[in-house]
Amino acid sequence: MESDGPGPGSEIDAVFIGSPRRSLYHLSRRPSAEADVTVYHVSEEPNIAVFEPRRIDDTGEALVWAIDDAHLRNYLVPRECPRVTFYAGPRTSVADRERFLGSSAAVVAIEAAWFPRMQSSRLFCYHLPADGFTCYDEIAGYFVSRTSVKPVSVECIGDPVSAILTRGVELRVLPTLSSLRDAVVASTLEFSVIRWRNASPR
Repeated sequence: MESDGPGPGSEIDAVFIGSPRRSLYHLSRRPSAEADVTVYHVSEEPNIAVFEPRRIDDTGEALVWAIDDAHLRNYLVPRECPRVTFYAGPRTSVADRERFLGSSAAVVAIEAAWFPRMQSSRLFCYHLPADGFTCYDEIAGYFVSRTSVKPVSVECIGDPVSAILTRGVELRVLPTLSSLRDAVVASTLEFSVIRWRNASPR
């Protein structure tokens, strides 16, 4: 998510969502019914008074993007940080659970080159009113609104590393992400690959 444009999925070619019953694909544009959930928008900007709907491309609908609490972990990193995130879904095999997750409930994997920036970054987690938001993608936890949204409150996250760990998520720091990405995409895990254009070349 980002402050000067749409949030999750702001660059459609940089965010991929997958599940064992779906191949790698761009985000669905078929929102489901409104859900009673807590939604957030994470930014590196501290003073956003109103989130205005914005288009992610020339043909897309203008939307305000938000993330639900269960998937907030995927955005507790600097905006441009490439990452591979995954967790076990109902159709994830036992073998894939053991291979990729071990005892972890979920993993956020980043490149080692981005770790110092993550340690020094300050993020701002805006709490948004759930009214008016609809679910855009259940696996990714994306919610959208077609109207302007005023934050209810904002929390400064001065230590994103601790913020991820205290949510019971494993932060995996690797030299590169390419091999992990390929393996996760081919697995039965639920996953998101975000900001891949910023990842180190193979």
